[in-house]
Amino acid sequence: MKKSSIKKYSLLLALCTSAFAHHGVPSISIAGVEGPGAPLETSSSATLPEGSFLAYMKLDHADYKTYTSARDGESKSSNYFMYGLGYGIRPYLSAYMFVPYYTKTNDDAFNTSDFHDLSFQVVLGMKYDDGLMLTPKSESLDDMQDWHFTTSFSFSLPSGNSNKKMPDGSLIDPGMQTGFGEPSFMLGVSATKWFGNEWTLVGELSYNTFLENTYKDGSKMHFGDEVRANGALSYMLYSKPSSKFRLDFNMEANYLYLGRDVENGIAAEATGGEMVYLTPGVRAYYKTTSIAVGVKLPTWTNLNEEDLQQGSEGKENYRLLFTFSTLF
Repeated sequence: MKKSSIKKYSLLLALCTSAFAHHGVPSISIAGVEGPGAPLETSSSATLPEGSFLAYMKLDHADYKTYTSARDGESKSSNYFMYGLGYGIRPYLSAYMFVPYYTKTNDDAFNTSDFHDLSFQVVLGMKYDDGLMLTPKSESLDDMQDWHFTTSFSFSLPSGNSNKKMPDGSLIDPGMQTGFGEPSFMLGVSATKWFGNEWTLVGELSYNTFLENTYKDGSKMHFGDEVRANGALSYMLYSKPSSKFRLDFNMEANYLYLGRDVENGIAAEATGGEMVYLTPGVRAYYKTTSIAVGVKLPTWTNLNEEDLQQGSEGKENYRLLFTFSTLF
């Protein structure tokens, strides 16, 4: 095992992912050619190198189950693009800006496509080594085996359009809008343990809440709060440090609790519930560029009025994930 200090500038490959459960919430994963691995959907406990930038793009394609052959408003698919830019303010402090773009397709041929609300995230990194401390500027491979942690705070601004209209002039369903109309806020924590070999364990917990929005027609919507608990195992299949190439396999379990939406002061039917996804995937990275591919599969659901929740989380056939990122 190497004892010398490892500069994050030379080894880190930043891999940024975005979990699009319910309304599209960013999560961060960062890994190096050597050291801990990084999941696809679970936020790891690494921060960006001081003074560096991260640029990335992610696609989440959701294919929903349909139950009738007639055009009756059933959601068929959604494409969620997330564009992001991150900056390492300090070795222990990173900041990110996210620009989402959504395309939602219904079976009645009424679709929506537009940029969604901008969101911002600040991440504070820590480690435990004979006590809790802020993440240092550089670490040896031995130091990387310590438990690492992050706390994060995110918020969105109502930059998207929350008042899109149907051809007849009525507002479309709030779930099809491309903006919340009000800010949202999220708190998160993560823990990462690299075992000094091919295996890395990552856990994450987050809570997301929304403010009530009043639409132009006078109706009101308060989207339900969200709780996520994610766990991931990353296994390094192949690594060639001299060429700065690495290939990982990831297996994740993603739990999501959605609170009921409240519409005009009344709990909305066919909203909210619990679900678990399993997400296998692979990640390849070369120098400071990386791509990752995975498939997110609904494995267990306990939805409110489940038979009526077609087109919602937990009712997918699958979600296909692709991400590209580069550090500079």
